[in-house]
Amino acid sequence: MAELSDKDLIARRAAQELEDGDVVNLGIGLPTLVSNHVPDGVQITLHAENGILGMGPLCLPGVEDSDVINAGNQFVHILPGASFFDSATSFAIIRGGHVDVTVLGALQVDQEGNIASHVVPGKMVPGMGGAMDLVAGAKKVIVAMQHTAKGTPKIMRKCTLPLTGMKCVDMIITEKAVFEVTEQGLLLTEIMPGSSLADIQQSTEAELLVAEGGTG
Repeated sequence: MAELSDKDLIARRAAQELEDGDVVNLGIGLPTLVSNHVPDGVQITLHAENGILGMGPLCLPGVEDSDVINAGNQFVHILPGASFFDSATSFAIIRGGHVDVTVLGALQVDQEGNIASHVVPGKMVPGMGGAMDLVAGAKKVIVAMQHTAKGTPKIMRKCTLPLTGMKCVDMIITEKAVFEVTEQGLLLTEIMPGSSLADIQQSTEAELLVAEGGTG
C-alpha cells in the first residue's frame, strides 16, 4: 500500500470521527479529501452550502456536469436521493443545527478554540464562504490542517488573524497530532505516525496538556 501524503493522513484521521447517519459539511481544499476515507459501514450525507444535500465524490476529468459543483467550484457527483435547494434553505439547514459535523481548514486556531480561516489582511483571498455559519451552527467542528505554514506554527496561544469564529472548535487534526479543545486548554490525545511529543511541542505555539495515560 502506497504511503499516504500528509494531507491524506490528516483526512483519513478526520474521517474516523464521522458516525453512521451524520450530515457532514467539508470545507474546500484538504477537507474534501475526507470523503475518500470514510470507514466501511459508515454512511454519511454530504452537504454543500451552495445548495446540495447528498453530494457524491469529486468527478474525474471527462465526466463532469457543468451545472453540478460544490461550494468550492469543484465538479461533483450526486448520489441517489440527493436534493438541490437555494442558498437560503442551505444556510437555514446550517443555522438550524442540522449539520452534525463540519471539517474545515484554517489559517490559525488557538488553545481557546478560536479559528481564523478567511482572510489575511492585505492579501487577496477567496473569502470565507459558509465557514462563519458552519462554525456557529454545526454540532461538531473539526479543524483539519497541516501543522505549520512554511515552518510557522498555526496552533497558537491566541489567533493573530481576524477570527472566523470564537470558542467553537472541538478538535484539531494535523499530520503531527490530534488535539481536543477542552475547558482546561488544548489536550494532546494522539501523536501521529512519524512525529513525537518533542516535535509537536517545538512546532506548536499553544500550551499543551497531554492526555492522562499518554497518547495512543
